[in-house]
This record gives sequence, C-alpha cells and structure tokens, in this order.
Amino acid sequence: MESPRVRDPERTRERILDAAQALILDHGFSATSVDAIVGRAGATKGAFFHHFGSKADLAKALVERYAALDRAHLEQGLARAGKLSSDPLQQLLLLIAFYEEEFEAMQEPFPGCLFASYIYEAKLFDDATLAVLRESTLLWRRVLRAKLEEAAAVHPPRREVDMESLADLFYSLSEGAFVMTKTLGDKTLLARQARHLRNYLELLFGPADGAATRPPS
Repeated sequence: MESPRVRDPERTRERILDAAQALILDHGFSATSVDAIVGRAGATKGAFFHHFGSKADLAKALVERYAALDRAHLEQGLARAGKLSSDPLQQLLLLIAFYEEEFEAMQEPFPGCLFASYIYEAKLFDDATLAVLRESTLLWRRVLRAKLEEAAAVHPPRREVDMESLADLFYSLSEGAFVMTKTLGDKTLLARQARHLRNYLELLFGPADGAATRPPS
C-alpha cells in the first residue's frame, strides 16, 4: 500500500518507474506484472493507472526517461572532457575513462541495460516505444562519429577506418559487456572492456613513434 505520508504525485510516479525498471531488468517485460510493480513501489493500482493508462504506456515512459538520462550522462561526460582538454582525441579518451571509473566503483555487477531488455522482447512494444531506442542508438553514433572525425583531423589514424562503424563500437561494446556481466556475475568486466577500447583508440590514433597519448591524470 502507498504510504499515507507520501502525497507528491511526481514522487509516486518516479517510484513506480524505478520499481518497474528494476523488475524488468531482472525478469523481462513480459514477466513483470502490474501487481509486482505496485508491490515493489509501495503504491496502489489506482496510483499506477492514474499515472499510466496501461502497462504499454508505462513501458514508453520508462524508456523515454532512460534515454533522457543516458543522453544527459553522455553530454555531461563530453562537457567535462572538453574542460580538461582541447584536443578531441584526449576528450574521447577522457570520456571513456570517466565511464571506466564509474564501472570500477560499482559494488555489484551492473544490473543491465533497459534498451537491451526491450530489444529482447521487441514484439511486445509499439513502434513509438521502439523508436526511442533507435534514436538513442543513433544519437551515440552521431555524437561519437563527429568527435572521432575531429580527432582524425588532428591525429590521422594509423589504419584505414570506417568512422561510423568505429562510433558504433562504443555502444556495441558496452551492450555486449552488459550481457557478459550478467552472465558471469563479474562486476569488473565492464571497466576492463572500457580500458580495451581506450587502448585501441590510443593505438589507432597515436603517433607512429609510440609517444604517449594518455589523457592527463
């Protein structure tokens, strides 16, 4: 039951979304019932349907929130990197290092990616919900391809490379690492994969004489 002390509708909505996200990451969308969501959130069914007309409406609201947070996190990382270095390659290396630090700080294996959970059950979602996933993926491609092209203009790559495909590596590597982390229960795996990506970019764009390209500590 919803606590009588909680009267803020927005807070209730966020609790429902938080509960739904945790359950979906653990069990999948189809196996997550409205009853389970309201039970975990400490809310009522009336509260649920006040905020969401259906479970499908909840699914769309949840992925929109997740996409917005993901985009904000990426933008914050790029802004922070931009303050620390004017060199686009250094900015990319710093961005990856920021994610690596976050992964290293995790006390438990990462619970997973909501986008991946949705894609595994894509037939359960409408086109508008799936469009949010597509746009988020394309956002990463656009942003990182632009930054990679800036880096290549200053540090020509040592091998011919398809920049769009390379930009996708950021996203595909992390998604694959999420799956492996859940499969193996290894909370260090995400950070180690991020480090491999950073090493690869250093080798690809680094000078032929092997001079260090590590971002400043």
